[in-house]
Amino acid sequence: MSTNETNVAIACQGGGSHTAFTAGVLRELLGSIPEEYTIVGFSGTSGGAACASLAWYGHVHPDEDPGELLSEFWTELSATSPLHRAANNLLRWNIRLQRAGIPMPEISPSYSPGSKWGENEFRDLLESTIDFNSVPALLDGTEPGLFISAIDVCAGTFEVFRETDISSSAILASAAEPHLFEAVEIDGNHYWDGLFSKNPPISDFMDAADIVDPDEIWLIKINPQERPDPPRTMEGINNRRNELSGNLSLNAEVRFVEQVNDWIEQGHLPDRYTHTDIKRIRFPRSSTLDWRTKLDRDPEFIQRLVRDGETQARKFLETI
Repeated sequence: MSTNETNVAIACQGGGSHTAFTAGVLRELLGSIPEEYTIVGFSGTSGGAACASLAWYGHVHPDEDPGELLSEFWTELSATSPLHRAANNLLRWNIRLQRAGIPMPEISPSYSPGSKWGENEFRDLLESTIDFNSVPALLDGTEPGLFISAIDVCAGTFEVFRETDISSSAILASAAEPHLFEAVEIDGNHYWDGLFSKNPPISDFMDAADIVDPDEIWLIKINPQERPDPPRTMEGINNRRNELSGNLSLNAEVRFVEQVNDWIEQGHLPDRYTHTDIKRIRFPRSSTLDWRTKLDRDPEFIQRLVRDGETQARKFLETI
């Protein structure tokens, strides 16, 4: 490898509908990345896992384009049909009533027909966008790695699904928000949303022996790290709790990379370990949108977030 080449891994934080922003970022990055950059890995959690999987699949498949796949997925996921619009409007009205302090009945996803319907719709969309049966033929050892995180509900342990494990169930496991979906069963184990796990996987890029250690990790970040003032309303408290929960594991992953960098600089590690810079692409609407909008699939809202992602990616590319 020449000294002008840079190995890059792209990590996608979870955030429900807000990860339409991630789709826009990935579309722009993968369509405009300079030739001296080589992508060695993708990772993601929840909605970020879906985006990372689509980007990885489109990147390695000779007949697919990642930007087109991401566009198709988010267009289909948007509430465009009468039935989906009705379901989305019902959800938004439920949110408004909760904000007004009106108690709403809570139904476990295990007993909700709507939850099972939503899960099946999401699975069908994944399987219509990614031909999972074609994946084994794409794996020749030269493709970027793929890392999708979830948590084993019963064991309380992290699980990272690789490209050899990719399936609609693996992506669903990472996206199974407990208030919306039942835990997803895979090989006798049950998984919830990767929000409780690695959000997103980062240290795995360095731990994996089958991919080149990245020189840079481009982190597409949905949840803000800081807020200027402590929240005082219940709405603000719930919003900040959601943000902090989504950042806890991410910060642990980042600290691990920073610690490894320190050990490298101090000469405590063998030469095969390389310094890795983390560069962030931040979601610009985090200060104006509360956590409940992570469930909103209004088509105009989704497309606005996609455009935001494309804009932020162009600004990011100008800085590298």
